[in-house]
Amino acid sequence: MANHASAKKAARQSERHRLHNRYYAKSTRNAIRDLRNTTDKKTAEEGAPKVYAMIDKLAKIGVIHKNKASNLKSGLAVYINKLS
Repeated sequence: MANHASAKKAARQSERHRLHNRYYAKSTRNAIRDLRNTTDKKTAEEGAPKVYAMIDKLAKIGVIHKNKASNLKSGLAVYINKLS
């Protein structure tokens, strides 16, 4: 347990940041799942930019690595291009 005021504050901030990051990461995972479950190419193409933006934001704030973000976006693009 934290013994100094600064350590207590850091613990509070860490918890707040953890919950914030968890919320956005889960929201993005749900959006990716919904996009991958789409079978209509037009709908997928319309929803892709929003999901790409969510992924980019996660990488920007450091929740996921930039290479993981790139791999996710690439995989989604491949999936969308295979739809007929």
